[in-house]
Amino acid sequence: MITIYKNKDDIPNDIEYVELNDIFFNQKAVIKLDDRAKEIIEKVDGSKLVSKYKIESKFNGVTLDIDCLSTGCKTILNVLYFPDKVFCMKECGDNALEVIYNLENGQVYSNYAMIPFDMHTVKVYSDLDSRIIDDYEELKEWWEDEM
Repeated sequence: MITIYKNKDDIPNDIEYVELNDIFFNQKAVIKLDDRAKEIIEKVDGSKLVSKYKIESKFNGVTLDIDCLSTGCKTILNVLYFPDKVFCMKECGDNALEVIYNLENGQVYSNYAMIPFDMHTVKVYSDLDSRIIDDYEELKEWWEDEM
């Protein structure tokens, strides 16, 4: 289940927070890509992983460097491969959010509500208190009440 932090101050000091997902992906996550990445890349960006560092574009079949993935796709892969870190999800579109919310493990941050309609159970942190939420409306209320 994904853990969501709404306030940066609630992220424990011993957990690294990553704001720049593109840079983190290009420097650290890219070397960890495996078969799990293939499905995510196809679902989110519509591209195919053709080798460790190359994708086939959905638009014209051109082979591109892996760094041409969307920031949302890179964010998902960062969360997947580094569940011990907290990643900013502000640059994620709805398609990326749906995948993030369905990951078995990982941590994300956003100070405003970013909720896909097809959400599952998440753990939320606010003011050093945590709870489990499995309902869209309840999560939306939590985000709005905490503002």
